[in-house]
Amino acid sequence: MNRILVALDVPNGDAALALAEELRGEVAGLKIGSELFTAAGPDIVRRTIAGGDKVFLDLKFHDIPNTVAGAVRSAVQLGVWMLNVHASGGRPMMEAARGAADDHVPAGAERPLVIAVTALTSLDAATLSSVGVAATPLDHVLRLATLAQESGLDGVVASPQETAAIRRACGPDFVIVTPGIRGGSAAAGPDDQQRTATPAGAVAAGSSYLVVGRPITAAPDRRAAARRIDAEARGQT
Repeated sequence: MNRILVALDVPNGDAALALAEELRGEVAGLKIGSELFTAAGPDIVRRTIAGGDKVFLDLKFHDIPNTVAGAVRSAVQLGVWMLNVHASGGRPMMEAARGAADDHVPAGAERPLVIAVTALTSLDAATLSSVGVAATPLDHVLRLATLAQESGLDGVVASPQETAAIRRACGPDFVIVTPGIRGGSAAAGPDDQQRTATPAGAVAAGSSYLVVGRPITAAPDRRAAARRIDAEARGQT
């Protein structure tokens, strides 16, 4: 199973479409986040889906329940495969997101996966403490992951350092999407990720999908980089 979701963190739609075409068949899907969506809008989602790609819309909705439900409704109508909200928005907000996903699937389509961001991989214990979170990153993430599952969501986004604990707590069917993939052929130099792991380490811990950006998109040969990271995730190196 290919678990790689490549992050299209590029500044315009033309660059995103070129990457999508180049990597089609080498990755499981595409992640479209705030940078690209702000630059290119919903049309870039439609165009990548029309090209045959599965799209994870990574906009991390976090607002009052009614507003989040409206955003999820719009995302569902775009045809995305997966979308996310912030778990820290609370149970009513997450339940509203799941309800909107259930209620607005176009005829003949499947409901997208709805997952929740736990704690950004850029956050370490000191940064969490500075915003009033006294718990360790692990305890904080586990609390939010459990809350997301209780709210009816399909899974979470969490760093590889928390993946094994979430898998034990939430069971085999809970989707865990893991950013912060570094090390081995996925090395990308210094960046803002704090809680990271290798592809093989993340999968061994229980990750369902691995979000990979710069280790693929900044590589001289992007298709070869995607193949190497997929092989590492499968334990074939």
